[in-house]
Amino acid sequence: MDYDSVADELYALRPEEFTAARASAMASARTAGDRELAERIRTLRKPSLAAWVSNLLVRSSPGEVEPLLRLGEGLRQAHQDLDGTQLRELSRRQHALIRALSLQARQLAKEAGHPIGESVQREVENTLHAVLADPEAAEAWAGGRLAKPLSAAVGFPATAEGVRPQRPVARPAPAPSRPGKKGSEQQRRKLAKAREDAEAAERELRGLRDGAAAAGQEATEAKQRVDGLQRRVEELTGELEQVRGEHEQARFAERAARERARTADRRAREAGRRAATAAARLEGLTSPSSDA
Repeated sequence: MDYDSVADELYALRPEEFTAARASAMASARTAGDRELAERIRTLRKPSLAAWVSNLLVRSSPGEVEPLLRLGEGLRQAHQDLDGTQLRELSRRQHALIRALSLQARQLAKEAGHPIGESVQREVENTLHAVLADPEAAEAWAGGRLAKPLSAAVGFPATAEGVRPQRPVARPAPAPSRPGKKGSEQQRRKLAKAREDAEAAERELRGLRDGAAAAGQEATEAKQRVDGLQRRVEELTGELEQVRGEHEQARFAERAARERARTADRRAREAGRRAATAAARLEGLTSPSSDA
């Protein structure tokens, strides 16, 4: 029993199961004599509904974690490089991917028995925006142990609407030049490159959507297997309780039978002594000396 395995197990549970499972884990740690572990388990906070849905997305769709982390790295690098073209392209992918993931998370929550509303879904989307903007938030989300949704307050500027990142004031703007053949050729190359990037982004988005659909199907099948196993666990637990009850009754019956056997044996010995005494008396009364 260690902290990481306990934390992973707790944050994989439904919210209403968290508190009782945490108390049970604390008791087990104390029974094992590990008070430090019990105290660390006590500090684990019950996740809010939005945090639970975010954790559910990470655990149910691990294939979606890495693409979002890579996109966040690309966005942060583009901001650092002040690459407006790259930022606009990545921002389009950002909005499409976050929307697809939030819808997938909403479906997973529904399948898990906790349908969510628009407000919780917005909190999930804010968490995904924070993952893209902040590497520490990305690490926390990827761990699948969020207790509350992450804030997107450190998000990126709005580049999707054509707003370029603000460049430092000290950098002088290049002098305007008249377009010529060279400029036209450069513009055509940039346009061709932009089209290629857009097509690549579209292909990647289609791949992500297909992956999300496949992951959703896998999650549904896994949920069905989990439900089946849970029912089997409940059945076996009921049988175990019944067997335990029968075992206790058998032990009680055994103790009672042993006590009856001891009592009967004691009475038999007493009866044997009484019989021997009576026989001795009878023999004394019927002996020749008594007739005289």
